[in-house]
Amino acid sequence: AQITVIVSRLFYTQEMNEAFDQMEEGNDNALKDFYQKQVSHLNDLIELINGELSKGDRKKIVTLCTIDVHARDVVQRMIDERVDVATAFQWQSQLRYGQNEKTKNCQINICDAEITYQNEYVGNCGCLVITPLTDRCYITLTQAQRLCLGGAP
Repeated sequence: AQITVIVSRLFYTQEMNEAFDQMEEGNDNALKDFYQKQVSHLNDLIELINGELSKGDRKKIVTLCTIDVHARDVVQRMIDERVDVATAFQWQSQLRYGQNEKTKNCQINICDAEITYQNEYVGNCGCLVITPLTDRCYITLTQAQRLCLGGAP
């Protein structure tokens, strides 16, 4: 589940940045197109969940679906707030995954924090929901980490 979520977040961040690039090049519908792609992807995940799956696989896909629902909501919020550049605070304040160009390590970015992903294994524990409060906790905890202050959820 862990690798699936990381790869999913890497692609999501990359596709969002590509949508912002397309908007800068004049494609005003880039985020709306990406939103429709997200909805289609979620429908595919729902079909998988409703099919024959082992208990572990179902939990993985439900977790992925939960995270992707949040991602869809973020895209909708960007559309509603007319965000059109990747440097806007609304996008910068989201937990984004990428690859460090020098080290090639996976890293998470949020606001001005860049933290190397440390491959912490949390198991296949599932994910109940991601809310705006969760987003604020991500910001608070990553900023504390950046400032070497630590933090506990």
